Amino acid sequence: MATKVAEKTAAKRASVKKTTAKTVDQYIAGTPKEQHAALEKLRRTIKAAAPKATEGLSYGMVGYKLNGKYLVYVGSWKTHIAVYGSGGRFIDTHAAELKPYVQSKGTIQFPADRPLPYALVTKIVKARLAELRTRD
Repeated sequence: MATKVAEKTAAKRASVKKTTAKTVDQYIAGTPKEQHAALEKLRRTIKAAAPKATEGLSYGMVGYKLNGKYLVYVGSWKTHIAVYGSGGRFIDTHAAELKPYVQSKGTIQFPADRPLPYALVTKIVKARLAELRTRD
């Protein structure tokens, strides 16, 4: 039993993307070339929805914070672009709209070979902004 757990842990660690990027521009440059335009537009979409948010790298992904509090993260993978931190409430409320996408505990995966739903990303960011305001 312990061996199987150790094997799963090792496999999970091996699948985690490691980046040496020090800036968001470097992160995007290190992603698959066919994702660059989508990631730049995603970046502009998030900044437009949350203009006061700061952008940086955290956990090997692009992260956005507002007043020091985590807003959303974005990660680029070979087969998808993921938005982390949408929250269970958002996923439950927008279940029909999110049905075509892989989801888990606040994470939504958008297939890399299809256009990103930028309007949906705007909704995610605005919902997170509202959550952060109610916590203050």
